[in-house]
Parts: sequence; structure tokens; C-alpha cells
Amino acid sequence: MITIKELEEHLAKTFGIHFNDSSLLAEAFTQASYVNEHPKENLKYYERIEFLGDAVMQLTVSEYIYQRYPEMPQGKLSRLRIAMVQEDSFSKFALECQFDKFIRLGKGEEKAGARHRSSLLCDIFESFIGALYLDQGRDAVIKFVTRVVFAKLDQGWFEQEVDYKTRLQEYLQRHGDVEIDYDVTKESGAESERVYTVAVSADNKVIGEGTGTSKKRAEIQAAKNALTRLQ
Repeated sequence: MITIKELEEHLAKTFGIHFNDSSLLAEAFTQASYVNEHPKENLKYYERIEFLGDAVMQLTVSEYIYQRYPEMPQGKLSRLRIAMVQEDSFSKFALECQFDKFIRLGKGEEKAGARHRSSLLCDIFESFIGALYLDQGRDAVIKFVTRVVFAKLDQGWFEQEVDYKTRLQEYLQRHGDVEIDYDVTKESGAESERVYTVAVSADNKVIGEGTGTSKKRAEIQAAKNALTRLQ
């Protein structure tokens, strides 16, 4: 089993990051299923640090694109930010950083393929950001995100990315007003691993469904699926 020590070595070698408090890293890369299988070790899992990391990423990305694109209107800034901080993007960043190798999972989740689950990879990326922020502050986060995330702007990663909810609205209302609703139809998983299913309706007719680890992510996926189906 790969250890937190090996994770520290990977971060030092690949990104020049040296954690002062390794317990933050351990928490950030530990899923609840692993904690449940090791009750005597008094471990923590990533949920709280992920919450912080999500907020840090929202602010960091917002500030960066606000300064980089001084003439870009608010609507386009919002769509670009959503493209950069959505689950699909974060999961790709996590894989690029090889974070998937260091997640501590319970045996059942390991067998179920959770290590390669997009939602979990996204959560781990956010929790790492939260841990880095707590350990070394925002300057360290900006340095890491500049290398891993902002560099992708220059590579054209987000040129085709859009806010799917906005695109769906524009598509449906191109001939007039249409009432669009997003409704949570199902919640599953443990409290710490909640998964939401959302249905999107146009004039009370369901046109798509999506799932995600937050209602917002599920809504975006539902809109994306609806667009694919309609077009």
C-alpha cells in the first residue's frame, strides 16, 4: 500500500511542495470508507478540508480570470469559471497530478473502482487544495494552481467549455419563453459520500437527468445530458 510518506515524496519531487503538517495530507487523501475500516486509529477523512478547498479554488480562479480578462463581461467570466472548477476539470487535474495513486480507500470501495471515480478524484483535488492552504497559505495555493490549472488556459483547455445550464436555456428559449426547472429526484450514499440525482424539465416535461456529489454538479450534468439528447 502506498503511504502518506510516499505522497510527500511525490509532492516534493514533482511540485517542490514540502508539507509542514503531514496529518493534513493524510486527512485530505483519506476516504470515509478507510476510516470506517480502521476505527482504532482515530483517523479523519477529507470532507471538511474539501469544503475549504472548494471555496479557496472558487476565489483563486475568480480573481485570476478577473485580472487576466479585464474586458470580459460578467456572464462570460461566470461561464469560464464554471468550466474551470467543474467536476470533470478537477478530476482531470487530479489524474494529471497522479493523486489517484495515493487515495486511502476501504477494501469495498477499492474493489468497486472508486479510485477511478470522477467525483472522488474531484473531491480529492479540492481537499488537497484545502490542505495546502491550511499548511502554507494562499500564496502556495496560487503557485500550485498557476502551474496545474491556469497553464491550461494557454493550452486551450477551456475554449470549448461552457456553462451547460446557460446553453440549455438559450437553446430552449430561442423561440420564446420556456419554464425550466431543476429538481432533486434522488439522494444516495452515506452522509459523507452523498450523491444527488437531478432531473431538468422544460414546461413540466423531463428532458434530462444528471448525477453529482453536489446539487450544483448534478444540475450541470443534467443540462449537459439534456443538450446532448435534444441536439
